[in-house]
Amino acid sequence: MFVQSGLLLRNVYVHYKKCLLRVYYSASSALLLEDHVFDCGPKVESCRNEVEELQVPRNTFKFCANPGLYPLVVRVFKSLNWGIARKTRFHMAVMMYGFDHSIYAFRIVIHMFAMVGMHMEAHALLRDIVCYYKEVKGDMFELLPHLLDSPEHVRRSAEVVNVLVKVFASNKMLENGFDVFLQAKKMGLKLNIMSCNFLLKCLVEANKTEFVTSLFEDMKKSGPSPNVYTYTIMINFYCKGYQGRDVGVGQAYKLLEDMERDGINPSVVTYSTYIHGICRFGWVDVALGFIKNLRPINSFCYNAIIYGICQKGEPYEALQVLEKMKDLGISPDIHSYSILIDGFCKRGDFVKAHNLIDEMQLNHMKPSLVSYTPLFDGLYKSGLTDASLNLLHKLGTDGYEYDMAAYSVLLQGFCLKGDLDSAMEILEEMINNSLIPTASSFNRLIHGFCKMGLLDKALEVFGIMLRNGVLPTVFTFNVIVDGYCAAGHLEIALQLINEMHEFGIFPNSYTYNGIVKRLSRQRNSRKPWELLPQMLKKNVLHNVHCSILIDGFAKQSYPKKALKLYTRMLKLGVTPTTVTYTILINIFTHRNKMYEACSLFKDMIERGLIPDTISYTSVVAGFCRVRDMSKAYAIYTEMQEKGYSPNVFTYTCLIDGFCHVNRMDMAKSLTDEMKMRGINPDVATYTALIVGYHRLGNVDRAYELFAEMEGGYSAR
Repeated sequence: MFVQSGLLLRNVYVHYKKCLLRVYYSASSALLLEDHVFDCGPKVESCRNEVEELQVPRNTFKFCANPGLYPLVVRVFKSLNWGIARKTRFHMAVMMYGFDHSIYAFRIVIHMFAMVGMHMEAHALLRDIVCYYKEVKGDMFELLPHLLDSPEHVRRSAEVVNVLVKVFASNKMLENGFDVFLQAKKMGLKLNIMSCNFLLKCLVEANKTEFVTSLFEDMKKSGPSPNVYTYTIMINFYCKGYQGRDVGVGQAYKLLEDMERDGINPSVVTYSTYIHGICRFGWVDVALGFIKNLRPINSFCYNAIIYGICQKGEPYEALQVLEKMKDLGISPDIHSYSILIDGFCKRGDFVKAHNLIDEMQLNHMKPSLVSYTPLFDGLYKSGLTDASLNLLHKLGTDGYEYDMAAYSVLLQGFCLKGDLDSAMEILEEMINNSLIPTASSFNRLIHGFCKMGLLDKALEVFGIMLRNGVLPTVFTFNVIVDGYCAAGHLEIALQLINEMHEFGIFPNSYTYNGIVKRLSRQRNSRKPWELLPQMLKKNVLHNVHCSILIDGFAKQSYPKKALKLYTRMLKLGVTPTTVTYTILINIFTHRNKMYEACSLFKDMIERGLIPDTISYTSVVAGFCRVRDMSKAYAIYTEMQEKGYSPNVFTYTCLIDGFCHVNRMDMAKSLTDEMKMRGINPDVATYTALIVGYHRLGNVDRAYELFAEMEGGYSAR
């Protein structure tokens, strides 16, 4: 192929000149091929005859018997065929021929593609080089000099730099893109407005505030001069308030003034972007005033105002804006109606929302599924499940294809109605239509089946969830653990808890609730003592769990175990609650051990816990049981002074106690007091009084109370 270096150089030079006169539209588009997204380490096809390096001085083409990549370069020059160029990837070229030779050969091809307008192909090759640099952790800031052509061909280098800026920006390497912009300026390379706008847009989306303002100011000072698209990007930047920044309506308005000063006419997109910003700031009235004499204008500008008013919860006012649009000859679009439908649904006016859908159809405008979504979703959330499901069924028969939102409402609706078979059908249909349900949708079904005691069906849904790559949540595991506990499978429930970490999920305090409740009902079980340290280690041991177990021991007449657990709680640093103390106080009061009960009551107060009505009543009941009515009445008085109202059980304990010590005067006084407070005596209260009067021989009064009790309960 290489007969004479001078002949080759001349042929290449002539062919290159011809290339500048043509744009090869027939060449394959690099970014539309299957390797649009470049892998930094793909396989490569190359000729094994090619050798390592060919040194090319600036003004001569030195003869070399081993041309390396240059035959490939020549073939691309002759054909501009992307299929040939793409066969060799940069990282493999470096492995076979060295970096210097590879970068030189790729640079030739990149410049050639860029000069004839094949920017997508140049973009692909530059991205390949950038991938290599990332893989070997090369210095990206030193890449540009390797890609520049000779100083005599500045235009060629500028074209490549424009593409390189886009490569960095599109791959979120924004600092590198900005650095290339600065380097190019220093070298006197004139970048085009399109690459600068693209970089600016990417910087805005990444919220790189300092880079955004610096690039924009640099463009204004030294070019390329900002155009309407540049200003629109900047207005969008100030109006959207990216990632916590305040909306800068003032800066956005100043940019509009700058455009007018520089003779740049804002586009409809520019105006609508600004109007969206004003409305986002809450200045809907200002937006309405701004739009009055604005031309050109379209529905998008008005949609911003309609949306802003609806966000304030005033869809009826927004509807007036829609009517004004129509009066001005501006036809509302689907988005205009969809915003209003959403606004009315949020206000619960589903009739008005449905009327707007009818209006769309009268105007020969077919509502999209998005238009219907607020309606069926709003109906469902308002408890009108049947109406929501009927609407969705009608949409299905009308030919609408359900999206994720529609399917989710259907599934939730069937679960709410308890029709889990239909919900399962929806789930399977979603998966068959390549719509993977969310974890929330799976959880509803799993919870529904567990609630009905159908643990096997719940586990089936759990399996489908995992097979479709949906990560379970802690709620998923909590429901299944509860299901196992309800079915009596405590060991399996504990095993599942231990396996949760494999999914990157850790149990919370609720996860153990079902197990703790189940253990509290078991007799002679050592499991609670084994479980508590494990829960403490996982930082999920809650005083509620201990209270449940203590209560369980108390109900099973195991006071020693309850007290042992209380002591263990204190050692583990778990603070008892008022409920815990009340349970323990009850244990002692039922055994007439008032000293211990009062000690616990005092300890509870010293720990900063506030006794409630139940706590006080427990102590009152204890003193009544041992017939120490003076102390019982003192606690009763203290209880009221602390602002706690006695309940029917408090009064009944006191009345029964006074009856047993033959103080019927106090019993009658308390009975009158409770009636005056609107607390009706119950059967236990009447029984205590009847027995008391009967014991003293006042049979007539006992019969009167019995008749009063019967009359009161029959009236109810």
